[in-house]
Amino acid sequence: MATPTAPLGGASPSGRVLGPALDRIIKNAAWRKHSALVAAAKAALDLLSSSPAYPSPDPTSPQSSPLLGLPSAAADASLHALLLALESASPKVADPALDCVTKLLYHRLLLCDLGCAGAGDDPSSPTSRLLNAVLTCGALSDDAMELATLRVIVAAARCPTVAIRGEGLGQVLKTCYNIYLSSSSGANQLCAKLALAQVLVIVFARVEVDSMDVRVRTVSITDMLDVSDRNLNDSSIVQVAQGFINEAMEGSDAPEPGSHLEPTEVDGKEDVGMSKTREDGLALFKNLCKLSMKFSTPDNPEDQMLLRGKVLSLELLKMVIDNAGPFWRTNEKYDPIPVVVSSFVDFNYLSLLSRFRSGLKEEIGIFFPMLVLRVLENVHQPSFLQKMTVLNLLEKICKESQVLIDIFVNYDCDVDAPNIFERVVNGLLKTALGVPPGSTTTLTTAQDQTFRIESVKCLATIIKSMGSWMDQQLRIGDFSPKISEACLSSLSSLSSIDIPNILIGEDGSGADYELQSDSGSPDVSGAPSLEQRRAFKIELQKGISLFNRKPSKGINFLVKSKKIGHTPEDVACFLRNTAGLNATMIGDYLGERDEFPIKVMHAYVDALNFEGMDFGEAIRYYLRGFRLPGEAQKIDRIMEKFAERYCKCNPNSFTSADTAYVLAYSVIMLNTDAHNTMVKDKMSKSDFIRNNRGIDDGKDLPEAYLGTLYDQIVKNEIKMSADSSVPQNKQPSSVMKLLGLDNIISFVNWKQADDRVVGANDLLIKNIQEKFKLKSGKSESVFSIITDTTILRFMMEVCWAPMMAAFSVTLDQSDDKAATSQCLQGFRSAVHVTSVMCMQTQRDAFVTSVAKFTYLHCAADMKQKNVDAVKAIISIAIEDGDYLQEAWEHVLTCLSRFEHLHLLGEGAPTDASFLTVPLVNSEDKTQKSTSMSSKRTNALQNPAVMAAVRGGSYDSTTAKNKASPLVTPEQINNFISNINLLDQIGIFELNHIFAHSPRLNSDAIVAFVNALCKVSMTELQSPTDPRIFCLTKIVEIAHYNMNRIRLVWSRIWKVLSDFFVSVGLLENLSVAIFVMDSLRQLAMKFLEREELANYNFQNEFLQPFAVVMQKSNASEVRELIVRCVSQMVLSRVNNIKSGWKSVFTVFTAAAADDRKNIVLLAFETMEKIVRDYFPYITETETTTFTDCVKCLITFTSSKFSSDASLNAIAFLRFCAVKLAEEGFISHEKDTDQQPSNLDSSDGNSTVHKDDHVYFWVPLLAGLARLTTDSRPTIRKGSVEVLFDILEDHGHLFSQSFWANIFESVIYPLFSSESFAPNGLISSINSTEDDSWNFETKMVALKCLADLYVTFFEVMRPELSRVTSVITNFIRSPYKQSASTSISVFQRLTEGLASKLSNDEWGTILLCFKESAAHTFVVFDKIVRMMKDIEIPDRNESYSEAEQYSDHDIYNDDEEEANMETASYAIVRMKNHMALQLLIVEGIIKLYEVHRSFLCAEHIGIMLEMLSAIASHASEVNSESNLHIKLHKACSILEVSEPAVIHFESESYQSYLKLLQALLHDNPSLSENMNVESQIMLVCEKILRMYLTCAGHEPSNDVSGRDPALHRLPLVTAKKEELDARTSLVLHVMRLLSSLEKNCFRRNLPLFFPLLANLIGCEHSSGEVQVALYDIFQSSIGPIISA
Repeated sequence: MATPTAPLGGASPSGRVLGPALDRIIKNAAWRKHSALVAAAKAALDLLSSSPAYPSPDPTSPQSSPLLGLPSAAADASLHALLLALESASPKVADPALDCVTKLLYHRLLLCDLGCAGAGDDPSSPTSRLLNAVLTCGALSDDAMELATLRVIVAAARCPTVAIRGEGLGQVLKTCYNIYLSSSSGANQLCAKLALAQVLVIVFARVEVDSMDVRVRTVSITDMLDVSDRNLNDSSIVQVAQGFINEAMEGSDAPEPGSHLEPTEVDGKEDVGMSKTREDGLALFKNLCKLSMKFSTPDNPEDQMLLRGKVLSLELLKMVIDNAGPFWRTNEKYDPIPVVVSSFVDFNYLSLLSRFRSGLKEEIGIFFPMLVLRVLENVHQPSFLQKMTVLNLLEKICKESQVLIDIFVNYDCDVDAPNIFERVVNGLLKTALGVPPGSTTTLTTAQDQTFRIESVKCLATIIKSMGSWMDQQLRIGDFSPKISEACLSSLSSLSSIDIPNILIGEDGSGADYELQSDSGSPDVSGAPSLEQRRAFKIELQKGISLFNRKPSKGINFLVKSKKIGHTPEDVACFLRNTAGLNATMIGDYLGERDEFPIKVMHAYVDALNFEGMDFGEAIRYYLRGFRLPGEAQKIDRIMEKFAERYCKCNPNSFTSADTAYVLAYSVIMLNTDAHNTMVKDKMSKSDFIRNNRGIDDGKDLPEAYLGTLYDQIVKNEIKMSADSSVPQNKQPSSVMKLLGLDNIISFVNWKQADDRVVGANDLLIKNIQEKFKLKSGKSESVFSIITDTTILRFMMEVCWAPMMAAFSVTLDQSDDKAATSQCLQGFRSAVHVTSVMCMQTQRDAFVTSVAKFTYLHCAADMKQKNVDAVKAIISIAIEDGDYLQEAWEHVLTCLSRFEHLHLLGEGAPTDASFLTVPLVNSEDKTQKSTSMSSKRTNALQNPAVMAAVRGGSYDSTTAKNKASPLVTPEQINNFISNINLLDQIGIFELNHIFAHSPRLNSDAIVAFVNALCKVSMTELQSPTDPRIFCLTKIVEIAHYNMNRIRLVWSRIWKVLSDFFVSVGLLENLSVAIFVMDSLRQLAMKFLEREELANYNFQNEFLQPFAVVMQKSNASEVRELIVRCVSQMVLSRVNNIKSGWKSVFTVFTAAAADDRKNIVLLAFETMEKIVRDYFPYITETETTTFTDCVKCLITFTSSKFSSDASLNAIAFLRFCAVKLAEEGFISHEKDTDQQPSNLDSSDGNSTVHKDDHVYFWVPLLAGLARLTTDSRPTIRKGSVEVLFDILEDHGHLFSQSFWANIFESVIYPLFSSESFAPNGLISSINSTEDDSWNFETKMVALKCLADLYVTFFEVMRPELSRVTSVITNFIRSPYKQSASTSISVFQRLTEGLASKLSNDEWGTILLCFKESAAHTFVVFDKIVRMMKDIEIPDRNESYSEAEQYSDHDIYNDDEEEANMETASYAIVRMKNHMALQLLIVEGIIKLYEVHRSFLCAEHIGIMLEMLSAIASHASEVNSESNLHIKLHKACSILEVSEPAVIHFESESYQSYLKLLQALLHDNPSLSENMNVESQIMLVCEKILRMYLTCAGHEPSNDVSGRDPALHRLPLVTAKKEELDARTSLVLHVMRLLSSLEKNCFRRNLPLFFPLLANLIGCEHSSGEVQVALYDIFQSSIGPIISA
């Protein structure tokens, strides 16, 4: 006994706790009943009192005493007394003991490990017995004892010096469960739940840090989620329970004195195994799972106690998972086992997906379809509570964006996994569409509507989460412009539609990123590999679907696409192991009689192992994979192979396979007979035995064997594999057809699986467990994580159609604000995702759907939801404008219609009223209304309002006209009220879209402008009500985006340019004029910006003026364009650079206009430009000046005013003067290079652009083109001005530039086919144009000679070509041209004579000679022409005119043609001879004038030319056949004959004159050139020709011609010829007489016989005889006499 002065129990800390407790036990115990207890307590007190103060040992050192500060004996005695008190089952005795244990634990005075089997923890030890006794007290059904027990449990769990392990921890869990389930006190039940939750928090906190000493939080009643717990409804009970746990955990948030909290690292113990602390946590977790999986007994299937226990387990498991730390999520050894998954529904499943999905891939793949999708897809007869729970779960899952992505990646893209994401979306679609019409359902209308709204909300959440994930990955919003505050405030009226948070996701996916970053196990896959996997899966599913309809086609498809092998074994493996195959179709395919299916069936059966199975079991196993077909032959083949395989696997079972075959058939028949309800008379066992007698090779099978088989089949039906669900063909409703959703709805499978039990009952859980067992044997699948947003494209391909169907149908059929708001939110998110992911088709589909639901096309039917759709369209335009592209057209169409309705609502006059009035003073004719009310009243009577009231289709450009044009007052009232609905949206929101267009990126602004132009075109093309809303916005857009870079503006303006051109060419004159004026406004703004050199933007934006000017048929439009361009030029001339090209193009088109006022107006402006602003033209590139010249040249062709034409030519001269004044002179930098040819058509060149001299080229080339004008004054003026310019300013040009001028300007003036270098003459029927063209060229030829002479020193290298040009005209068919050519040639030689070198003289003479020689071919052509012509012998004669006018003379067309040819030949013959004589004359004159500059070579060329002409003349004279024909023709035509003899005589006479002059003027040169002998030869030839003509020519003619051909029929003709030759003969005789004596003596032998023959000839003139006398007397006589 303790002394009165000592404390009760001693001085030790433990003693101070134990002493009072033992004393209370002694006092409360019954002395007789608890005598042993009293004795033990007193003994313990004595030991405590007598024990010295025991120092506190080191907690880490081993010690034998379980109580801190006490010896082992005292500690054991004390614990024994406490144990007896607890085992007494008396609340009065046990209560102090429980309180004592609680205090010991609270003060950390108890040191032990409890509940572990092994050496360290003996179950018979005092501490273990003490724990068991404490837990036993919880079952005494006493409220106070239950609370005391719970306090001990919480204190034990908190105490770091006591470790409750293994079975002890399980006992603690069970005790708390029992108190919760069986306590009569609701407060105690709630306290037990909180105590159990607190224990779990403590245990798993220790697991995370792997330490006993941890800081933990106190659990709250709000952590408990079981709403079915009625105790939560009593506030007093809730307060008591919360106070209890707070008291038990008092001081838990602060570290204990003397304790140091250091959480251990999680990466240090994995290699050596888990610590005991973590093993305890795993054991506790397993126990919770086991408690949640208890099955009810068949006697009590609805055990409420069991259900409450399961619910509590799930609550606790959820709490554990929610509070799981990194160790749980990253440590593979601590990964929850698969059986855990079957315990989760609703709230736990969300935590599972959020935190443990990477480790539970296969388990989730099994659990999700079995529980979640199974309920979701049950549309006809679902449990309302279950389905609402599933929908709420899905909504929470859908908010986790990373969870959605991971589900799709790891299941829908995995061939071996179910399509969870696709099934979720389709399930939600079916729920959103509601129960199909005509189907029976257990749902009320309100419940069905609730399901619809929730499913649509889930779908909207899905697409919103996808958008948030995409924005996070792409960081959309971080660098894009923020929406202005004004915009947000202006959109505050869109209250029914929340603006989606693009910048910050609301799905809480940050934890997922942490999970991914901490975990190394998931596979981070790329989008390409996932795309391949997804494509493979889709293709495989396509093949499976085809197989389920046509098995053979399905197999062929899969083999060809290489999804399965081509061998029978591969196909059989596919049929056995592939999910989703229709069992009936498998059976049909295996029963086919074709060769390959039979091989597959054999391979299928051979792969089955029936070894050791009895016959009934084998048939069950065999028929598990397919359903037997209905055709007997197919069944026969299948069962025959089964019998063979069974006997092979069990060789001792039957005598032969026939026995097995017959028995198998018998078993199948028995199964059908026994279990088919249609069969009334069932087969008995005796019947079955009797039917199978003698089947074993004539013997009977044992009756016992058959009886057993009979019992097996009858008691347990052989159930073949169930068929897969087959979609039902539903007739789409009219609404579906209207919305175009019938094809989408047909994709959804409405047929429900045959699930008799809807709830997650025990059978379902057992089924899930079986699937886990099947999965456990397979290799572990890899969990993939992806961050590539490309995956969203595949997800959208799966979900876009169902989402659009759900949103569209709901929005169309429902007026519920919550439902329509969710639909519009879903549409907006879908547009955002599809736009950013560049899914054009899907994006346009969503935008079009929203646009249609605005009902702006039929405002009379509009509702509030349609106004909300308008708000959605505006939000889409503001938030996703960068990605809309072609979808902008739908958005802008809605805005256009909205603005139209807005104006109608305000009563404003329509645009058509302005566009139909005259352009001038139209503003003055517009009057304002006196009041808004009267204004509206009047406006409602106009046709535009009537059309809007009638409405139209979405795609119609104008309101449709119904049969009756009348509109009822009710319709107008509805229209007005609906218009008032649109007042919720101010015009500011519309203008905001356009005003903030500069924030769009480059591609977006181009797409925006393109769409705006299309909508504007639709507005303007309306025949009855054209509108200019979008047209005015185009001008605004151009103004807002004026500061964009030039590259972007070029793309924008390309679109605008085409638009302005198209509209400017419309037939509606008012619209075209308005558009041109709008274009003028834009152009004036653009011209305010200065353009740098060598850019082309000004030309681009002025180009529409030029195009419309050229193509428009409206003179008013063309006149307006001329005025607009004139105004722009005169007001912005300082800034115009590249725009000059379009300006001159406009004026060029105006110059050719058929309206005089347009021509004169344009010329007036051109005159001012050239006179006052010429430097602005030349300061730009060369082509500008070229266009100016083109324009002036076009004005010269004006048919209205010759003065304007001549003035235009004068301005060309003025341009030349200006160019010279401004110093546009040539540079010599290109002299070393070969000059490039300049295109005379446009003046463009490949030479250096900085050489300003090339401004002259287009000017000169343009004047050169004018030389071919049809008007003589223009031709003459252009030639004169051209060569005057060259004459006056040629000194500015370098040699290289002169070469280019000649090449591109001058030489083309003289190009003509009629005198081409080949010398061919023109056709007979020469046009009059050729005549005046040659006249112009003759003038130009003269000017060319003068010009060349002036600038010869610069252009000396061009001598050969210039001479060729001049001499080529000798070949002209016109005599005047040839004559002019010769005279010009003489002028050229006269001007250059003293400047030419011998080589240059030789060059020009050779050109002359070559051209002269080419004229000879004319005679050859005449000869060929007349060769086959027959001239008739006619005595009649008629004039040349008559042959062309009187066709009755010739009855024969051929004869008439011959005479026409002969007439032409006569004319050509005369011209030819005249030309040759001109050439001869020119040669003689050339010698006479320039003989001092000519050398022997030059004179030789001239002699050769004369000799050739003389020879040619003799040749002409020798063609007697030709002369006869011409003589006949001339006589018939009464025209003179060609003077052939005269031509020959003149040719020889000139030849002799030149030779004689040479001999006389330069004897030495003549001697060197042997001129004397040439003279003698010519004289001899002349005399012989005369003698031949006189009849003294020898008969053997050297020419070989027939002499008869040379005889003239008339003597008079001979005399005429002699008379014509007389002068030539006389000239020869005089020449001979004048010869020097020695010369005459030398040549006398040659001439004497000829002179002697002349004496005997007949002469036509006596002068010949006189001349002969003189020769003989004066020359021959003296020689003879000498």
